[in-house]
Amino acid sequence: MLKFFTPEEEEQIIEAIRSAEQNTSGEIRVHLEADSKGDIMEETRKVFQRLGMHKTEARNGVLILLAPERREFAILGDEGINKAVPENFWQEERDLMQEHFRHGAFAEGICKAIERAGEKLKAYFPYQQDDTNELPDDISYS
Repeated sequence: MLKFFTPEEEEQIIEAIRSAEQNTSGEIRVHLEADSKGDIMEETRKVFQRLGMHKTEARNGVLILLAPERREFAILGDEGINKAVPENFWQEERDLMQEHFRHGAFAEGICKAIERAGEKLKAYFPYQQDDTNELPDDISYS
């Protein structure tokens, strides 16, 4: 298994996910892909399906996929999000992450992007009193 983050960084990322999901019914996951081949967005779509992220009730899952060995990453929102948000909705988060990544601050960049994604998703998918956490908050690896 690819170990990219320290245990402390992993905990920071998981806490950022939990915090963001207190504002929105959206579901956010972070995945690290060790054996990524081909187009990064196509790989992200495959992982999205494999993780069952398309099974959320409102189709409002978000996957942040990192392929550290290839120095690539992608953000993918499910169809419920993509139908509701403007085009290039994820561009700010991509740019924010890229800026942090350039300085080696990978965990910080992901945490900041998760925080902003949660805030932005709140407008489209506000947290509901009966909201259940449909997807795990931990970081997945393959």
